Amino acid sequence: MYKFSKRVLDILIASTSLVLLSPLFLFCIIVLLFTGEHEVFYRQKRIGYKNRPFGIWKFATMVKNSPNIGTGAITLRNDPRVTRFGKFLRISKINELPQILNVLTGQMSIVGPRPLMGVSVALYPEDIRNKIYDAKPGMTGIGSLIFRDEEKLVSEAADPHAMYASIYPYKGALEIWYQQKASFTTDCLIIFLTAWTIIFHKSQLVGKVFKDLPIRNF
Repeated sequence: MYKFSKRVLDILIASTSLVLLSPLFLFCIIVLLFTGEHEVFYRQKRIGYKNRPFGIWKFATMVKNSPNIGTGAITLRNDPRVTRFGKFLRISKINELPQILNVLTGQMSIVGPRPLMGVSVALYPEDIRNKIYDAKPGMTGIGSLIFRDEEKLVSEAADPHAMYASIYPYKGALEIWYQQKASFTTDCLIIFLTAWTIIFHKSQLVGKVFKDLPIRNF
């Protein structure tokens, strides 16, 4: 019953969002066509449900071939690979909105673990790596909420690569927590908290709502 209700919620939210956000989509498409690399969408191979790869949709925010330039899979604040308009899209998270298409096609859910590149998935401990995508990847999730400022955290570290790698054991523990607590109510709370933290960036409401989250170990 939960899987059915989750899919219904996904379709309802994704289809409604696509209609309501169509003016914003059109604006972004026009701006991207005439600025930066003149690329509108960026498709990248990510690891999805049951560890099967799929192509994720995003608005283009970086120069072409960016994964093979500079810090690779790690994007820093003021990263020179990010275009001027792309910086705005990334900070506002608008660049993630085309993933609505992935939700409608069933490759993703609204709530779930973030789909990552294979090189990033390899940073999870092996036991977690084999379980994390037993849940369909999501546009938001408990890991995304707790690490909503991950880019800032990594950018301010003395060694960005070491910091990036160090957060994965805890992020993995969060996603296993989600699988254990997964329910229609949990999903609705995560969706609400995602909207809440977009408006109130420094809010600590997540920890107050979910009081049994794994203890942060770094």
